[in-house]
Amino acid sequence: MATTACFIIVSRNDIPIYEAEVGVAAKREDAAQLHQFILHAALDVVQDLAWTTSAMYLKSVDRFNELVVSVYVTAGHILLDGNYFIVEIN
Repeated sequence: MATTACFIIVSRNDIPIYEAEVGVAAKREDAAQLHQFILHAALDVVQDLAWTTSAMYLKSVDRFNELVVSVYVTAGHILLDGNYFIVEIN
């Protein structure tokens, strides 16, 4: 089974600052837009969970069809000037 993953780093203002897609699956024409849509749909859940748990890895935060959103929250989210999420969509 061919798989692919999209890694996105999101800034404090919910702005994607880095995006990389890795894997062997054929790339869809609308993959970038689909990943952005899934990312923004999951951000509210991520922001709520980030403040209610001490875990840095949030597994299966959201799902969209066969895609699963997992998130790494950096320790900097407690600072006023550093709030980054590393999002994995696969």
